Amino acid sequence: MTTPPRSLASALFPVGLLLIAMASIQSGASLAKSMFPVIGAQGTTTLRLIFASVIMLLLLRPWRARLTAKSLRTVVVYGMALGGMNFLFYMSLRTVPLGIAVALEFTGPLAVAIYASRRAVDFLWVALAIIGLLLLIPMGEASSGIDVVGAVYALGAGVCWALYILFGQKAGNDNGVQTAALGVMIAALFVAPIGIVHAGTALLTPALIPVAIGVAILSTALPYTLEMVALTRLPARTFGTLMSIEPAFGALSGLFFLHEQLTLAQWLAITCIILASVGATLTMRNESKPLVPAD
Repeated sequence: MTTPPRSLASALFPVGLLLIAMASIQSGASLAKSMFPVIGAQGTTTLRLIFASVIMLLLLRPWRARLTAKSLRTVVVYGMALGGMNFLFYMSLRTVPLGIAVALEFTGPLAVAIYASRRAVDFLWVALAIIGLLLLIPMGEASSGIDVVGAVYALGAGVCWALYILFGQKAGNDNGVQTAALGVMIAALFVAPIGIVHAGTALLTPALIPVAIGVAILSTALPYTLEMVALTRLPARTFGTLMSIEPAFGALSGLFFLHEQLTLAQWLAITCIILASVGATLTMRNESKPLVPAD
């Protein structure tokens, strides 16, 4: 008995989830920057993950997940990658504009897409995404203002993002969306000591609580749950290529919420990135088994 062809709705469903997740997480990043003057990037990451853990604990009830020693190891790596990605990205936002930080961070999932590509047409979409990234990152005189340390933090976040994709997909296949809650809890335990040492009692500032809850929902609870669903429905190659639209969301979020003006080159970059994402979606194959890391 043959497998029925994949319907258009089932193909577009995980893509729609990714679009919502990316818009949410970049809006949350803009909101998070308002907390930096009080508790720093370290404290902001800590509050975000703690509140997200509580929210996802209540909604997803991760204690119902059945973990073996092997799956627990995968979830721990996934959670640590998630925590490192959040922490390093916020550290980069202290000195690097949002759109540029996202573009640099994207080297992680882009590397996953390049590594997993097997057909010539896949490299066409990856090439378009790379052109978009090169246009998005300011060159010439504008590039002199980019902080080197901040850029290194963003690139480190990209490494964690690549690990998040690979181990998150494997963990999601084992326990579904409950893995997202487990991962955020592990991420919070991983990052919290850093935030507590840096910010101390400032983390208990009452005025920060509503903002922190908003950041937790927009930047963690909602997008990571949606991404976990998408990860279990898309090959890692396709997921990584589709995420090429993330720098465009970052640039637009910076424009709307942080009043960062876009240049003509940045608009051209957004066009290239969207074309790459649309092309990858249209040429998506119904692969029987998504890419997962080797045991």
